[in-house]
Amino acid sequence: QVPLVEFGGGLVQAGDSLRLSCVASGRTFSGCAMGWFRQAPGKEREFVAAVSGSSKSFNYADSVKGRFTISRDDAKNTVSLQMNSLKPEDTAVYFCAARNEGTYPVVVKNLYDFWGQGTQVTVSS
Repeated sequence: QVPLVEFGGGLVQAGDSLRLSCVASGRTFSGCAMGWFRQAPGKEREFVAAVSGSSKSFNYADSVKGRFTISRDDAKNTVSLQMNSLKPEDTAVYFCAARNEGTYPVVVKNLYDFWGQGTQVTVSS
């Protein structure tokens, strides 16, 4: 059973907004660092945004700063990614990830323990 399930992806036009959500199943991720990564065709999976377990620390990729916002609701076992002013280069499969050690909003994908299966985001020009 995949512990994380993403939804909210779709096809939008440049300049539009989209909100991705990731729901944890089977266990709570309260206290875990949570992150969003993305992978475009033919490219490596790259960091997008992360939040610490306490929700006091955040990290964003330079390419999304000021446009994307990560948030979490531990009561609902959910982490979200609000994406505004979308660009064609944001087109990718977006993955949610969780790391048991939640002190820091880690940007390195290999340090995450759980992953979802991804949701496609396509931004047309």
